[in-house]
Amino acid sequence: MPVTAGAMVRAVMIMFVAMSMIPAGDLCGKLLTSGGLATPGFVAWSRFAIGTVLVLPFAWRGAWPLFGDWRLWLRAALLSGGILSIQIALKTEPLADVFAAFFIGPIVSYVLSVLLLREAVTPTRSLLMALGFCGLLLVVRPGLGGSANLIWAAVAGVCYGGFLTSSRWLSHLGTPLQLSLTQLSISALLTLPLGLAALPTPSLPTAALTFGSAGFSMLGNLLLLFAYAQAPASRLAPLIYFQLIAAVSLGWWVLDQWPDALTWAGLAVVIGAGLLSAGLRR
Repeated sequence: MPVTAGAMVRAVMIMFVAMSMIPAGDLCGKLLTSGGLATPGFVAWSRFAIGTVLVLPFAWRGAWPLFGDWRLWLRAALLSGGILSIQIALKTEPLADVFAAFFIGPIVSYVLSVLLLREAVTPTRSLLMALGFCGLLLVVRPGLGGSANLIWAAVAGVCYGGFLTSSRWLSHLGTPLQLSLTQLSISALLTLPLGLAALPTPSLPTAALTFGSAGFSMLGNLLLLFAYAQAPASRLAPLIYFQLIAAVSLGWWVLDQWPDALTWAGLAVVIGAGLLSAGLRR
């Protein structure tokens, strides 16, 4: 069914809001960890736990049989590793740098989808993925003055790439809300020891940032579902890179952090390669 102009405009507006909310959630997590209010383990666990509570009323009826599938536990483990790793990186690193390194995820997902799911591969798309990886290296700069903690952001991207591929692999098992409930609740269980090991001192700022971290992330990902209901994912895919722009803006506005010249160059390469790749017809 063709997409009307009105539906496309609504989808684009929803995507921009969603792509701003996800970095806002990570900004709240950064303020928690860098300010010494909470550990990365607690931030990761609280995000999953609060997200579970928010989704549970809408998806619990048909989701219970899914918990017996070991593949969904593997998927949740990849998500847990990704969120925990990105929180470790955010504790010390600028928001924009972390998001740029994190965007190795689509590259990893592309490689895994070709190797494991036998999806079609084209030389042009492969070249653009390699170009995006070069942009990532400009940001991380391993051994050339880049921060070692940005490696955690790259680890998060690798985990997220595996999560994306597994999501495609298992998308037929349930509805998006049912799969969201499984990933959130299983991840909350897996990270529970880390969350309970270092409970923060109760305070209003800690509570506000904890709920902000979980709420912004949850709403951002939920809005994605609404956007995809308005327009094809292939047409909305380039807008995912707005997360990088939002991360730069939030880092500058809230933390007075501005990327250096090499980071700007890396951001431009990552965004450019991503947009071109998303615009390919095959």
